[in-house]
Amino acid sequence: MMLRSQFLATVLAAATLAVTSSALAQPPDHRKHQGPGHDARHEKVTVEEAVIRAIFRADRQLLEPRSDLPPGIRKNLARGKPLPPGLAKRFDHRLEARLPHYPGYEWRQLGRDAVLVAVTTGVVEAILDNIFD
Repeated sequence: MMLRSQFLATVLAAATLAVTSSALAQPPDHRKHQGPGHDARHEKVTVEEAVIRAIFRADRQLLEPRSDLPPGIRKNLARGKPLPPGLAKRFDHRLEARLPHYPGYEWRQLGRDAVLVAVTTGVVEAILDNIFD
């Protein structure tokens, strides 16, 4: 009987060790524990362009008139790239309140365009060209 209980204890210990070591070998999944302010670069945001353009048309008086961007800046403005520093302006707070909110992002006006930018990185997520049309 003693031999059998030692055998069962050995098998149980080996099984526990196997399960524990495989769990420890897995890399942690940090996506489950994202809180406010996490880096949202890997998440795709779906922007409802027609709805947003309708808001801009309805509140055109709240838009600050801007000229077109210089060609060099226009050429480098793209989704996934950092926003050029110092050029983008915040929208009027009344207009911002009506725009869709995406956690971790904010809307900016850059020339005649509306740009959705990641707050933590300044990377452009979406561009709505010529919001004045």
